[in-house]
Amino acid sequence: MSPRSRPDDCCSPPAPVEALSEARRERLVALFRALGDPTRLEMFRLIAAQDGPICVCDVVERFELRQPTISHHLKILRDAGLVTVSRRGVWAYYAVDPTGLEVLRRSPDLLYEEQP
Repeated sequence: MSPRSRPDDCCSPPAPVEALSEARRERLVALFRALGDPTRLEMFRLIAAQDGPICVCDVVERFELRQPTISHHLKILRDAGLVTVSRRGVWAYYAVDPTGLEVLRRSPDLLYEEQP
């Protein structure tokens, strides 16, 4: 992109912003992408509303999707670090990942704060 001169009567130039570290950028992008889908957002809300882990059978019952599609959405939430999964026999139980929830809560600050 070629530099352009600013007209004399233009507004003030924007404040400089440091680039996010690659790790922080990737973490936030994964989080926002995971929650950018309406179904995943509702799945996350359902899981987050529970006092403890929720059985995948209850997640499947709540949505009008086939089980493989539910599993795909839950994997994306897991990969984004928003939920954890534990196994009890043949059943999978999902719970909010406290670290992912903290990143979500702090995401506006993480966009702007200085990095180490």
